[in-house]
Amino acid sequence: MKKLRRSARLVDMTQHLLAHPHTLTPLTLFAEQYGAAKSSISEDLSIIKEAFEVQGVGLLKTVAGAAGGVKFIPQVKTDEALQFVRDLIVHLANPERLLPGGYLYMSDILGNPSTMSQIGKIFATAYAEKNVDVVMTVETKGIPLAYATAMFLNVPVVIVRRDNKVTEGSVVSINYVSGSSKRIQTMSLARRALAEQSRVLIVDDFMKAGGTLRGMIDLLQEFRATVVGCGVLVETTADVSERLVDEYVSLAKLQDVDIKGKQIEIELGSFFENRGE
Repeated sequence: MKKLRRSARLVDMTQHLLAHPHTLTPLTLFAEQYGAAKSSISEDLSIIKEAFEVQGVGLLKTVAGAAGGVKFIPQVKTDEALQFVRDLIVHLANPERLLPGGYLYMSDILGNPSTMSQIGKIFATAYAEKNVDVVMTVETKGIPLAYATAMFLNVPVVIVRRDNKVTEGSVVSINYVSGSSKRIQTMSLARRALAEQSRVLIVDDFMKAGGTLRGMIDLLQEFRATVVGCGVLVETTADVSERLVDEYVSLAKLQDVDIKGKQIEIELGSFFENRGE
């Protein structure tokens, strides 16, 4: 590669780190690529690290030793996440979003790439230290959220199906009870989709009683996997006594829905409970 000026080198290194989150990059890779001394590369990384932290982009961690290097950890500042979710709540509280059964119409939000990117980064911040191997969701509305989160964690996505597909090959299926409807439903996952003993982060767009999350947790037992967390975009606080999942992170809480009066009350979710809010 042609030797670059320091300013160009900083831009190129920054681009590499942003494109490879949660990946250990040896200093020798940069040194050989730019024909620069490791000491110069270390100075460059110190500049990038400071810029990342000041701008709230994330952290740049240094791993010492012969096999060491640097690793970029995307993170969202609490005040930035707070403002984003507050703005999101304003959109969610629009009475026109009300659907039968106390649900909210969210397809437009789930289909907005920039919105999904920010939500994914918030969940990636919440679970940055959990050594996630894979992000899991159930078809279909949770898929954009899962991919957005997985992008910032730099891990694959696994999608649980509600019915078997011949293209999936051998599958593991379980019956579970829907927490809201109390009906028995089925979900399945291809055997080759998930390695045994994986560390899995589950994400979903909406949670009432948590039956779907509970089903995925039970399904993961068949793979001897570890559930490192559950992230939910919106939870409803109705029927809390019947909730089937206790440990999760939500960004927004649907507190009350008045269908006749067309009123929606939404508050900040549990993500903010231990972050100064």
